[in-house]
Amino acid sequence: MTRIALITGGSRGLGRNTALKVAAQDCGVVLTYLARRDAADAVVAEIEAAGGRAVALQLDTGDVTQFAEFANSLTETLEEIWGRKTFDFFVNNAGHGVNASVAETTEEQFDGLVNVHLKGVFFLTQRLLPLIEDGGRIVNLSSGLARFSLPGFAAYGAMKGAVEVFTRYLAQELGPRGIAVNVVAPGAIETDFGGGVVRDQPEVNRFIASSTAMGRAGRPDDVGEAIASMLLGSSQWITAQRIEVSGGQHL
Repeated sequence: MTRIALITGGSRGLGRNTALKVAAQDCGVVLTYLARRDAADAVVAEIEAAGGRAVALQLDTGDVTQFAEFANSLTETLEEIWGRKTFDFFVNNAGHGVNASVAETTEEQFDGLVNVHLKGVFFLTQRLLPLIEDGGRIVNLSSGLARFSLPGFAAYGAMKGAVEVFTRYLAQELGPRGIAVNVVAPGAIETDFGGGVVRDQPEVNRFIASSTAMGRAGRPDDVGEAIASMLLGSSQWITAQRIEVSGGQHL
């Protein structure tokens, strides 16, 4: 039976890289996208060109009113493409950042982070629990910013800290079903996140490298491979853990 992974925010950045990594290990992929259907289709095409199977579904993970219909669409897709009613791996990856001091953060910005990074993660997971195969695995995305602090990321870091607590509770509840639930917390990675600041601004990249034990900023492959190993590796006994993939940033 083909294993299947659902990856939110899989059309770009770390979600895209994760989709490619798991597909390369003979895993079917369902990825979600918010607005860029062309980017999502490009990921699907790349996976299928390499001999894999993938499909893209639109979803705003910050809008809980969409989750019931999304679950129905996902069920139909699983049956149509893979002849299954369940999937094996779930990656809560979709998200966005806000760079503002505590004094400058608006309620609108704060609520947007809550809706996507906390409320959305909680209630989308809740909605999809009946579709996750017993013995499956869930990876929630956090951030190094939940451990160390940098100016301007108080609200974002707080959301990710909440995700880490949620992960431990989820692991406890899903343990009887044999479902392992863990957090992967990336450090500063060279993607388009935050306007591509780590990737495109040399001075920022140099600062990250200077504060990291491995001497460089992270790359998408660093995180995609880590998530894939948590999903497809043989260590089912690892659950409720926070795995930081930062190259040793701000030790």
